[in-house]
Amino acid sequence: MPTAPAPLSAASTAPAPVWARRAAHAIALCAVPSGLWRIAMASGVYVGYSDQVLRDVFDIPGWGIAYVVGLSVITELAALLPLLLVSDRWRPLRPRTLTALAWTASTVLVLAALWQLAVAFTVESQTYISSGTAQTVWGFIFAPLFAIPVLMTAVTWSYAKRHRARGQA
Repeated sequence: MPTAPAPLSAASTAPAPVWARRAAHAIALCAVPSGLWRIAMASGVYVGYSDQVLRDVFDIPGWGIAYVVGLSVITELAALLPLLLVSDRWRPLRPRTLTALAWTASTVLVLAALWQLAVAFTVESQTYISSGTAQTVWGFIFAPLFAIPVLMTAVTWSYAKRHRARGQA
């Protein structure tokens, strides 16, 4: 005769659903192409910018290399943070604090994505990248970043729901 599952104790919560785990890992993967593109740019690989634009606008070679590589590293580290929301082992913050932080990050990401879309479609911005293939490649490489706000919101919702249920139990 099967037994009913044991109720959750105050110290544990239900594990994250598989879809939330996959979404958290997808967030980290969405940041990889743009980071590699920036590192290629800093390494001198042609990514669509002329040598003059690299020197004058991005200060490459020079301090711009540290900025571009640093931006890639910081972006990837930030993209790994949603893994905390699906982790069953390591919890550096109280669930309530982590939930508030995650909702704040989610809101900021949504607003940043909307801002980028508004700027791209309404402002006549000066682009330094050459047209054609380089611009198409750039678009494909940076497109996954627009999935991050949606994925982050879903993972945050899952985390908040699981920890809210624990508080009510």
